[in-house]
Amino acid sequence: MSSAIAPARFSLLDRSRIREGHGAAQALRDTVALAREAERLGFHRFWVSEHHGVPGVAGSAPTVLAAAVAGATRTIRVGTGGVMLPNHRPLVVAEQFGVLESLFPGRIDMGLGRSVGFTDGVRRALGRDKDDADDFAAQLAELLGWFGGTSPTRVHAYPAEGLTVPPFVLALGEGAAIAARAGLPLVIGDLRDRERMRRGIDTYRALFRPSPWASEPYVVVSGTVAVAASQEEARRLLLPEAWSMAYSRTHGTFPPLPPAESVETRTMTAKERGFYDSGLSGHIAGTEDQVTHELDTLLQETGAQEILVTTSTYDRTALLDSHRRLAGIVHRARNSG
Repeated sequence: MSSAIAPARFSLLDRSRIREGHGAAQALRDTVALAREAERLGFHRFWVSEHHGVPGVAGSAPTVLAAAVAGATRTIRVGTGGVMLPNHRPLVVAEQFGVLESLFPGRIDMGLGRSVGFTDGVRRALGRDKDDADDFAAQLAELLGWFGGTSPTRVHAYPAEGLTVPPFVLALGEGAAIAARAGLPLVIGDLRDRERMRRGIDTYRALFRPSPWASEPYVVVSGTVAVAASQEEARRLLLPEAWSMAYSRTHGTFPPLPPAESVETRTMTAKERGFYDSGLSGHIAGTEDQVTHELDTLLQETGAQEILVTTSTYDRTALLDSHRRLAGIVHRARNSG
C-alpha cells in the first residue's frame, strides 16, 4: 500500500451545485448532509465555496453556510474554499470568521481567494471590477491585521481580535507568490494542468517566508477525485460537471447539473464538444486500485500534505459512494503497516 497516502490529509469541498429538477434549498441541504457524512468517514476538513449570480450554484454566502455545517457536525474542521476577499471589506470578513470561531472554537478554517465575479454584470452588482484582484495582497494583510489588533484605524474587529483562525490562500497562478510572502498555507489546483500546478507549488516553496500563521510551507492540492466499481462508472460521475462547464464557456452562464444519461444524449457544437472533452480530462477517476496509484503519484510529485476533493455530480448517491470508497483507500493506507 502507498506510503504517500498514509500521512496525507484528505478533505472535501462542496459547491452546493443545483441539479436539474431540484432547487437551491435542496442543494444547500445536500451540502449539510454531505458534511455529516464526511465527518463520519473521517475526512479532515469540509469547506464550502462562494459564487454570485450563478444559476447552477446555491452557495453564495460561504460564512453563513459554514455556520450551518459547523452546527450540524461536531468534530470535523469547517471552512471556506473560499471567501473571495476582493468582493468584501476585510473588516467584515474578520468579524464573520470571529463569530464562527467564537461559536465553534478550534474548528474553523478561513480559506481566501482573489476572484471577482463570474461576469461583468456580477462584478458591477458587487461594485467591483477585475482590477480589484490586483489588491489581494494588501487586502489579505489588512484582514490578518484585524485578528492581531494592528489596524492603524484604531478600530477593533470584535470578536475576531485575539482569535486564531487558520488562513489559507486559494491560488492558480500568481496567488502562490502572495501566499508564500504572507507565510500562509497554499490551496492550489487544478489537476487538469499538472505542469502549471507544479510550477505554482515550486514558486510557493521557493518564496515562502515563515509567519505566525505557518512556520513552513503547507500545500493543499485541490481537484476532482471520483472512485467507483469500474472506470466507466467513475467517468460517468464527471459528465454533468463537464457538460455544465462546456455550456458556461459557450453561453456565459453556469447551468444546473443534468443527469449523466441526459448528457450522453445531448447534441453539442464542435466548440462545446471541445470544452466538454477538455473538462473530462486530467482528473483522478477510476477503481480503488487505479485511484490509489494516481493519488500516490500525485502526492509524490507535488509533496503536498493534503488533498482537497472538489467533485461535483448530479447523482448524490454515486457521489457519496465515491467519497466512501476514497475514505476506504485512505483507511487501508494508514492501517497497512
